[in-house]
Amino acid sequence: MKRIAILTGAGISAESGISTFRDANGLWEGHDIMQVASPQGFYNNPELVLEFYNQRRNQLLKTAPNKAHFNLKKLEENYHVDIITQNVDDLHERAGSKNIIHLHGELLKARSSKNEKDVFNWNKDIVLGDTAKDGSQIRPHIVWFGEDVPLLEKAIEITEKAAVFIVIGTSMQVYPAASLVNFVSKDALIYFIDPKPSITKNAFNNLKIIKSVATLGTDKLLTDLLNV
Repeated sequence: MKRIAILTGAGISAESGISTFRDANGLWEGHDIMQVASPQGFYNNPELVLEFYNQRRNQLLKTAPNKAHFNLKKLEENYHVDIITQNVDDLHERAGSKNIIHLHGELLKARSSKNEKDVFNWNKDIVLGDTAKDGSQIRPHIVWFGEDVPLLEKAIEITEKAAVFIVIGTSMQVYPAASLVNFVSKDALIYFIDPKPSITKNAFNNLKIIKSVATLGTDKLLTDLLNV
């Protein structure tokens, strides 16, 4: 069975009503990024950071997967599909996709602020005083700026094995995720789905650009890949 690797970003979840966080001026919901998405920000003002992610979590619990998420699940009828997502939501899981790597963590999980391997499910607010087994303050299971991306090596391995590599809803400006395309086999077919593509057709061999939002773009993707 041929292998497909799919890199998804905020654009695939935007049609479900999930905020892409970052505004045109670089702020996240009115906050400087480093205030709410860095270890130093958490150290300086943990209450602000916890409330920021509490709001994101509450928003997520009120949303549902959209057609694009379900379309990617349909690819599993003919292919081995791995989804590598920059998103911290669980919409791929709720759409039924089986193999998902969350490069930047997961909103519905929390972890010890001392032990990054002590990760557990968490679907309610985190407040100051909530502690892990080691007695440390619980924090969101989110990879913040300046922190390692622990699943990157696994994502690279998946990308190298793929016969088809698909990029959906990401500007390819966030590293190290954006570097994954450099590990695609020279013989692999690449699809780039975005309403405002940030790359051109001559950027890679075997590249097909679908200039569209994720829902419509993945409709075209299914026509291509399930009718082969």
